[in-house]
Amino acid sequence: MNRSNGSPSDRSITPVGKAVAASDFLQLNPADAPRGGMSDWLARQIRRAVAEGLLPPGSRLPATRVLADELGVSRGVVTEAYRRLTEDGHVEGRGRAGTVVLAAPLVRPPEDGVTERGRAGSGRAAGHRAEHRAGERGTEERRAGERRAAARRTGARDGGSEERALFGDPLDTGVFDALRAAPARVDLSPGLPDLAAFPRAAWLRAERAVLAGLVPADFGYGDPRGTPALRRAVARWLALNRGIAADPDEVLIVAGTAQALGLLALALKDEGVTRVALEDPSSLGIRQHLRNSGLESPPVPVDERGVRVDALRATGARVALLTPAHQFPTGVVLDGERRRELADWARDGGLIIEDDYDAEHRYDRPPVPALRSTLADHVAYAGSVSKLLAPALRVGWLLAPRRYRDALVDAKRFADLGNAALPQLVLAHLMESGELERHLRFLRRRHRGRRDAMIAALTDRLPGAVVHGAAAGLHLTVTLDPGCDDVALAAAALERGVKAQPLSWHAQRPGRPGLVLGYAASTPSAIREGVSVLGDLLH
Repeated sequence: MNRSNGSPSDRSITPVGKAVAASDFLQLNPADAPRGGMSDWLARQIRRAVAEGLLPPGSRLPATRVLADELGVSRGVVTEAYRRLTEDGHVEGRGRAGTVVLAAPLVRPPEDGVTERGRAGSGRAAGHRAEHRAGERGTEERRAGERRAAARRTGARDGGSEERALFGDPLDTGVFDALRAAPARVDLSPGLPDLAAFPRAAWLRAERAVLAGLVPADFGYGDPRGTPALRRAVARWLALNRGIAADPDEVLIVAGTAQALGLLALALKDEGVTRVALEDPSSLGIRQHLRNSGLESPPVPVDERGVRVDALRATGARVALLTPAHQFPTGVVLDGERRRELADWARDGGLIIEDDYDAEHRYDRPPVPALRSTLADHVAYAGSVSKLLAPALRVGWLLAPRRYRDALVDAKRFADLGNAALPQLVLAHLMESGELERHLRFLRRRHRGRRDAMIAALTDRLPGAVVHGAAAGLHLTVTLDPGCDDVALAAAALERGVKAQPLSWHAQRPGRPGLVLGYAASTPSAIREGVSVLGDLLH
């Protein structure tokens, strides 16, 4: 199996089995510490986080054993750092309650005012939408013709007519529902965590604790922004795990990233925005949501360093939706130079929608800070627990620049009056108690084993394939020989009882064929069986 350093998707990452010592807590990377000064460096990083508001009073530091394990250092190093912080009054040890922050942070400066953009005429927007949809349909028809021609050349046997029809039109809004409903022995669809690992016992304990503390008024209508408890918990979670300093009042609780996009679309269209640039390839589901909202999605190519900002500028779009921490589906991480170029683009009047869809799941690399952590005035940040707990919960969050907040709260209010309160309170309890962090550590170990099983199976059964994005996430992207028809391959696999998604589904421009394979929700034996079927079809 080839994992060479060529194109973006071909780029190799840390070899399987070599875990990188780093912690999501404050995005700590011990490689940044001076030789022989680890305790001093760690204490300095925590003091800085307290001063900047990332660790507000009452925040609990990780247990010394846990943090030492994540950083790959002795427990004594962390214990010494905590001792210094205790001596200078930043933290206090409270026995079973852990080590808690005492010092108040410095006041963060107010967000810079940003001039509102003008509103454009809605008539022109409607005309552009109609033309765009017609153009999209024409492009898909041309690509379908190309796929039919490739099917005559590919080594993969074509699937049955029903399966082929299911994969035939990716712009069909019901295509994901149909694929989910299709029976299969092995489901390698991307985007799902290990649903069998949902922490049922912890959820029930938290729910009982929450219900015991509620008064009758708590069962009434609440704040459409979300319960104060969850907004506080999310703000702390993002500070600790994603480097984002945010006040709870900046957090809007939504029904997953899908609703976040819908609310943003309403606010942007009120400003006259008609186009949201998308990485190419990128999530077909995201493209469908934008299309349903009447927004065009001009494609912007991705290379081994992330989205090409020069190509983004060339689109003329004022808004771009990006997955910088783990690009979907290639797995590329936006590098430092591209981040600086993107920041310049945003300061020139651009808005970045940051879809941080699975940043918690990393195995062979240090954590990547969110764009929102340094560009709060220019980034609308969306996240959820769909990849951490389960998509069925329909709980996520949106942090937008100040100029959009009132419009977004109004849109949320009139959409559903706010998310259901009880699941919010239970999730807040899991976050504040440390249960969610423990669940994440458990999932990482489990998902890593399944990823390794998939890579081993691909090495054995598809030795000519190129694997991308193995360092993080819940899926692998596999690219195949140019003559292969990935839609025909996915249809044939489904006929044999294996679900997988063709890479061409997620691309707007012609590109190398391949498959996007999820591994987190399947057992190692099921993964081996599914990959074996794919190998048989190709050979």
